[in-house]
Amino acid sequence: MGLTGSVLAIDAGNSKTDVAVVTTDGDVLATARGGGFRPPAVGVRAALDALAGPVAEALGAAALDSVTHVSACLANADLPVEEEQLAAALHARAWGASVEVRNDTFAILRAGVAEPRGVAVVCGAGINCVGMRPDGRSARFPALGRISGDWGGGWGLAEEALWHAARAEDGRGAPTALAETLPAHFSLPSMYALIEALHLEHIPLSRRHELTPVLFATAAAGDAVARALVDRLSDEIVTMAVVALRRLDLLDEETPVLLGGGVLTAGHTQLDAGIGALLATRAPKATPRVVRERPVLGAALLGLDYLRAAPTAQERLRKHFT
Repeated sequence: MGLTGSVLAIDAGNSKTDVAVVTTDGDVLATARGGGFRPPAVGVRAALDALAGPVAEALGAAALDSVTHVSACLANADLPVEEEQLAAALHARAWGASVEVRNDTFAILRAGVAEPRGVAVVCGAGINCVGMRPDGRSARFPALGRISGDWGGGWGLAEEALWHAARAEDGRGAPTALAETLPAHFSLPSMYALIEALHLEHIPLSRRHELTPVLFATAAAGDAVARALVDRLSDEIVTMAVVALRRLDLLDEETPVLLGGGVLTAGHTQLDAGIGALLATRAPKATPRVVRERPVLGAALLGLDYLRAAPTAQERLRKHFT
């Protein structure tokens, strides 16, 4: 059985997937959670097979076989051509009559605003920025790492911290407490020992992200090299936001700049202060705000936008998730 005026909202990140089935009245019929969505690692078919589990759970709990519209905000959908390919693959699953796929950064943006208007910067494992206007115009970056000009994100920060710490220990670089704090995190005596452990995979690659909080703690303790990295991240985040605002002709209008992802929601004082100060100088009418709402809310709101649901439905949906 299908349901007239229903949305299957999917927020699929690298580590977890949230699914919700909602009506155009803003009622949440069911939710479900699954694992990460990683087509580059496992292929599109396998990634969608993994997605099928929480989708089936949510549709089953809602007593539905399909919905009117699928609104999917997906990690690794970094290019429009990838969004189109994933939309076609999702449409073939027959979960909904229509399908719209966006990069998962759009979910964070839409979750943080009352209308689809603003800019969002996400800094978690990676870094990305998107912007949108109600007329459908959007701004985005490829967000494919260094080959697309990106700097920052948890993985990038960990690598930068390791680079500076290694050079500090062997004399090629400036002294920094990172040479002690990074290996100490893994109960190792030196950077040499940490480098060896990482190279020989005695410490799994997946654990490198644990060094990002160590970097911030070292910066908070006053280390100059660590503080310079945090300042550089502030500058990168504001640079991305300002470029997106300029592309959308929003620099001269009061516009929200939404900040999301693990690094930006952690409450790092230096980072938050740096972003605020730089935005005040480069985009005085921009208003920064950390988004703590669940991104699946944004995917659901985008679905309601697509179906032109009433504002009262959006308000009811937002109350459910917040």
